[in-house]
Amino acid sequence: MKKQVCASNIILVIVSIVILVTYGSVEAGTCKPSGKIRGKKPPPGQCNKENNSDCCKEGKLYTIYRCSPPVTSHTKATLTINSFEKNGDGGGPSECDNKYHSDDDPVVALSTGWYNKGSRCLNYINIYGNGKSVKAKVVDECDSTVGCDSVHDYQPPCPNNIVDGSKAVWKALGVPTSRGELEIHWSDA
Repeated sequence: MKKQVCASNIILVIVSIVILVTYGSVEAGTCKPSGKIRGKKPPPGQCNKENNSDCCKEGKLYTIYRCSPPVTSHTKATLTINSFEKNGDGGGPSECDNKYHSDDDPVVALSTGWYNKGSRCLNYINIYGNGKSVKAKVVDECDSTVGCDSVHDYQPPCPNNIVDGSKAVWKALGVPTSRGELEIHWSDA
């Protein structure tokens, strides 16, 4: 009987460790870093600085995330500005539909965890900030796992809590894009 109880306890400990290792990056509403990547210097003219975008710096370590904080009816995030137009600072066409989108349309890219392998593609989210709200379509991923390469316009990986919005999103919230960042909350529409 003692051997059976001991074996059961060992199995319980092993299962607990497996669960912690598998899901340990998200705990108590947070998301822990998944690692780092080393920045590469962009070739001349290869990092579009529109909307005050950052360009990777040679040798600098950038944190990456494979997760984002849990989505709730009041998910806290940071709104950043992005151009989804051809030759804009968003890089290539949007991940969801392989198209470019006008800066006059309320569209967004979500950090990798919230993008959730495209599960929110072409769906809408409600964004609340500055005492106003706007409904925006998810068209892209703000990649939190990689960056500093040509695919990502030599920009660093996104933090794990970003809603990267078009100029139309900022305009609807009544905030000048020159501000660069705005603390918001959002929910699925």
